[in-house]
Amino acid sequence: MRFVDRVRIRVRGGDGGAGMISFMRTAKNSKGGPDGGDGGRGGDIILVGSRRLETLLDLRLQPQQKAENGRPGGRQQMTGGNARPVRIPVPLGTQVYSENEQGEREFLLGELLEEDQELRVAEGGIGGKGNARFASSRRRRPDFALAPGEGETVSLQLELKLIADVGLLGMPNAGKSTLIRAVSNARPEVADYPFTTKVPNLGIARSPAGDLVIADIPGLIEGAAEGHGLGHQFLRHVERVRVLAHLVTLPAHEAERGLAGLLEDLELIEAELKAYNDGHLAERPRLVVLSQIDQPWLEELKVPFLEAMAERGLSAVACSGMSRLGCDQFLLALAKLLDPVKPDDADEDHFDPSAGL
Repeated sequence: MRFVDRVRIRVRGGDGGAGMISFMRTAKNSKGGPDGGDGGRGGDIILVGSRRLETLLDLRLQPQQKAENGRPGGRQQMTGGNARPVRIPVPLGTQVYSENEQGEREFLLGELLEEDQELRVAEGGIGGKGNARFASSRRRRPDFALAPGEGETVSLQLELKLIADVGLLGMPNAGKSTLIRAVSNARPEVADYPFTTKVPNLGIARSPAGDLVIADIPGLIEGAAEGHGLGHQFLRHVERVRVLAHLVTLPAHEAERGLAGLLEDLELIEAELKAYNDGHLAERPRLVVLSQIDQPWLEELKVPFLEAMAERGLSAVACSGMSRLGCDQFLLALAKLLDPVKPDDADEDHFDPSAGL
């Protein structure tokens, strides 16, 4: 399934039903008073949060959404039926922005973070008023009705930010996908070349803290905070995670870089976190993970690397997704970090509503 996390859509509420112009006629009275009924209300457009969805692909395929119009009024002051609202499911973590005529993002209208949470984005028009409404002692036979209201037409930009307990970060080919396959039900593509993961993947892992939702974020490169590579598209997916797990490793052809190389890669990603969005991500609790330790050149670096992390005051573990060596310790360390972190601590207020697509 294709992962889509940004879409533009145009929605239109239904128009109100027309009010009726009618006069009562019976066998005994061919010139009775007005009896035209009111029209019904047009349908609303409502976005609904759904945990069953993981992508905005459906809206990319159907960017135009319109609700039905209200039913017209009838004789004998019969009111037309209201149109049913159109409910559009979107993944949890979807933010909804208004868009101006130039296609630029304007205001945050709301975000859907809970199952069945609703956000009305376009209202249907009110029904027209039938001529029976306008009868009075001075106006016995009004021959007009009040026109119905038009439904709202709104252009929107939807942006999905994944909601997860843990976000896996690291350089390309750091072993993130292999690790999430080892500890969760996620099945991302795994291959021996950089940028295998091109979209975020979610998995659920069992841990001492209960079930954890883990997000595998595609590899970051230097300059990601400024948008190099696909930096902005990936970093915003960790804005809502409660804890970051930062993976570092050395492939075989870089084994000679040793401990200094591991620390250099660590500092590079740390710098990107500090540079992105005023540095809020760098304040998030995180676990440093020495990955792929079943490789002999990394096994030798395990003790000095963990000692270096302790000197920096960072929590750190060593593990391998391929052999599952140390995976239990990895989950236990995450559980300890998550325990004092409430879900609300990873708040969603640190974003720029004016940022364009």
